[in-house]
Order: sequence, then C-alpha cells, then structure tokens
Amino acid sequence: MRESFPEEEIAARIEAALYSAGRPLSAVELIRASGTNSKEKTLRLVGELVKKTKSTFKAIEIAQLEDGTYVFQLRPEYTPLVRKFAQHPLIPSAALKTLSYIAYEQPVTSKRLVQIRGSQVYSHVKVLEQLQFVEHENLGRLKVYRTSPKFQNYFGIVDLNAMKSKLVAATNKQSPPSPRAASQHQSPEKS
Repeated sequence: MRESFPEEEIAARIEAALYSAGRPLSAVELIRASGTNSKEKTLRLVGELVKKTKSTFKAIEIAQLEDGTYVFQLRPEYTPLVRKFAQHPLIPSAALKTLSYIAYEQPVTSKRLVQIRGSQVYSHVKVLEQLQFVEHENLGRLKVYRTSPKFQNYFGIVDLNAMKSKLVAATNKQSPPSPRAASQHQSPEKS
C-alpha cells in the first residue's frame, strides 16, 4: 500500500468506506480503506472524523461500538422520525417483528414461530434467510432458527445476552401495564 496520500485524502477514503459500508467496520478494514499501512494514523484520523461529524451534524454520527468497530449511523433518538420517511426498508415490518422474536427467543422452533406469529411466518423466514440474518438447522421434521453472524455484524451486536438484557430494560421503561393487561399476562399460555 502507498503512504503518499495526503491526510485529507486518507480521511476522505475512511469517510467514504464508513458511509458506503452500511455496517460496522473494523480497524483493519479502515486501514485497508485508508490506503496506508499506519494503524496510528488511521485511528487518529477516525478520531478526528468522529469529532468533526459530532460538531457538524446533529442527526448522524460516527460511533465506536463495544467491539471496537466503527459505524456511520443515524443517532438513535432520530430513528422514530425517519421511519416515517423510509420508502422501502430493507426488511418489511412484519418480517422485522419475526426477526426480533427470533433474536430474543433463539433458538426457536418453526412450530413456536407459527404459534406466536401465525402462518405468514414462513414468508418472513424466507426473506430473513435470503438476507442471511437467520439460519436454521433441521431436527427431524422441525426447523430450529437462530440469528446469524451477519445479523450480529449488521446490527452491531457483540453479545446476544447483553442485547436481551437491554431489550428487557427498554421494555420495562415503557408505560406500566394496565391492571387488565397485567391480569391477562398472568393467564397460562396456550400449548
């Protein structure tokens, strides 16, 4: 690789890689994108890009995730706003609900998915498998689904158990259930 790029060009290359990837990038990937062999220079320029993005933009950011990767993303507080404007999401809403159930309950059987999400779950799973966000293994006539490494990488999830804990905490922060809803939750689940 060449060391002859000016710093402005190296920063532009890192910025382009983060913007176009649509997923978190590791330091190694950023070094490769920068066109240099220097980890120090690349990480210093990433740090400068983080600061520049923070001071220039209000709704987007370059964030370092728990696993040390970097991602160019919308700030979480703006997600509800942009949902209104997203024309064609990558994952249809119903399939996304199925994906969230699989992520939370994994491993989960096809029988259980049908019980919870209905028979349309087969089309959801087909989409999710085409996107390589879920994978299955056959246990006799039964399929058992779980999320794939691509799912974790795409959504920046390092630890599935930590993700589950955060989901539970976020769910508990929402409004407390009404007495009627609480009594419905106490009823035994159908088998």
